[in-house]
Amino acid sequence: MLRSMYSGVSGMKGFQTKLDVIGNNIANVNTTGFKSSRVMFKDILSQTSSGASAPDGTTTAGQNAKQVGLGVSVSSIDTLHLPGSAMTTNNPTDLRINGDGFFLVKMNDAQEVPYLTRAGDFHVDANRNLVTSDGFFVGDAGGDPITLADNVTAFSISQDGTIVQQLDDGTVDNGTQIGLARVTNPEGLEKIGGSLYRTTVNSNIDAIEPGVANADGLGAIISGQLEMSNVDLTGEFTEMIVAQRGFQANSRIITTSDEVLQEVVNLKR
Repeated sequence: MLRSMYSGVSGMKGFQTKLDVIGNNIANVNTTGFKSSRVMFKDILSQTSSGASAPDGTTTAGQNAKQVGLGVSVSSIDTLHLPGSAMTTNNPTDLRINGDGFFLVKMNDAQEVPYLTRAGDFHVDANRNLVTSDGFFVGDAGGDPITLADNVTAFSISQDGTIVQQLDDGTVDNGTQIGLARVTNPEGLEKIGGSLYRTTVNSNIDAIEPGVANADGLGAIISGQLEMSNVDLTGEFTEMIVAQRGFQANSRIITTSDEVLQEVVNLKR
């Protein structure tokens, strides 16, 4: 079988994966806190017909190796943790991180390692817990769920994550701070849906230590704003055209290889 046919198949598979990733990026262009992905390729091991030779210093010159590549494969699918655009909502529980860091999110108290997110569309539930749109608990600087006081009448959130609660007796409670976490390798996080990330062995779990916003290199928390998707539609459409043309070109390699094989078969007639 012709090597060109296998190369064409590998190219079609690679560009199909690229189209899948681009399609997901475009579908999430308005998803809060979404981070786009990209596909990187690498060549497959080449077949060597003759190796390199050294010159003998007198009459024979050195020769380079003769190699034929065997196609392409996907080397990585990276998540681009670049900041998304800010959208002003004026809702006090809509929070945006201006800088590095992730919000800490837990499904319940029994969960030891929190999930991470950049989506700050939070609200206060009937039990006065600060939760995500899916009902997950938002963690404080110690990683514990945040619960407002029983007699709170109003509250605001400052840039350092402090929740300033106005109580019905006229006093102010500012003892709760929203926690943020910094990850050594954000690209090592694993998407689990709902704009949430799960830590992996390559994202350095030990580095996920709840911190205070606007301190120790962590970003400030902006109340009344949301971080939107970082998908660049212009770039995605450009990459989609490149992937489409690459897919078409590789399919043409397969049909051309098939025509060559057909000519070989016809030689026996």
